[in-house]
Amino acid sequence: MVISRTPFRVSFFGGGTDYPIWYKKNQGSIISTSINKYSYVTCRYLPPFFDYNFRIRYTKQEYTNKISDIIHPSVRECLNYLKFKKGIEMQHNADLPAMSGLGSSSSFTVGFLNALYALRNQMVDKQKLAMDAIYVEQNLIGESVGSQDQTISAYGGFNKIDFCDKHDIKVRPIIINEKRLNLLQNHLMLFFTGFSRRASNIAKTQIRMTPKKTKELNLMLKLVDEAYKILMDSKFPIAEFGKLLDENWKIKKSLTTKISNGIIDQIYNSAIKAGATGGKLLGAGGGGFMLFFVKPSYQKRVLQKLKKLLYVPFKFENYGSQIIYKMPDDF
Repeated sequence: MVISRTPFRVSFFGGGTDYPIWYKKNQGSIISTSINKYSYVTCRYLPPFFDYNFRIRYTKQEYTNKISDIIHPSVRECLNYLKFKKGIEMQHNADLPAMSGLGSSSSFTVGFLNALYALRNQMVDKQKLAMDAIYVEQNLIGESVGSQDQTISAYGGFNKIDFCDKHDIKVRPIIINEKRLNLLQNHLMLFFTGFSRRASNIAKTQIRMTPKKTKELNLMLKLVDEAYKILMDSKFPIAEFGKLLDENWKIKKSLTTKISNGIIDQIYNSAIKAGATGGKLLGAGGGGFMLFFVKPSYQKRVLQKLKKLLYVPFKFENYGSQIIYKMPDDF
């Protein structure tokens, strides 16, 4: 039996430039971090006592004899990709809900691949794990997704990630002193809006609009570099990071009409009026989690203003997808 633990992520800047349609012709770059909220995948070879070969448990339960009959697209295509012949049992648990803007689907794909490799007594490096997950989601499943979520889930940590082409993804850890890192974390607040959405449906529209949004995406790339300078140079007040988040959110909203809506705008404006410097809706848009940059002295006011939403404290994490348990099967 194998258990993998794979982190979710919070993306700050550059979202949208990690779509292949953009970075295969232009540079893509993001600033993002993995967080201490996780996807857990438990896998084992299925004992030979059942009249099915695959037992798959997530929000639903599936019992099938053939991989092709598995409904869950990531489970089916990961097993196909690694050419699994033996029957397996898989169970998925997570700290946070799916379809919420924290890269949950990619965290699952990365964690499941990691667990399957471990079942075969194989250890793969983080780059291969990320590239395998990107290939499964974009090519085999055919999802309208970017390449940042798989990379962050595999690598973990607080990073600037550059996308040059489909074979060249560079992960650069953002190395700042502990005091400044804690200062940044202490200014961040995460709230769940209470409604989820299917990111791929929203992303399809954004991908279709990408060739017409060159100006906006280049502005978002510029903000990645500006945010990186603020983080690396303590001469800049950390509040400048929050101001850039506000600027980035205004640009992101202009990419398509599906990214925000009246409810999201109302939540954002309420947080700003209560003292938040900036923020953003995480993920493709439409719902899920919202991140705000708030001075500690204003955080009680923001909590009161957004009291109908679920506040979720979090911390950055540095490990990425890990095998946290492995024992040989008796069969």
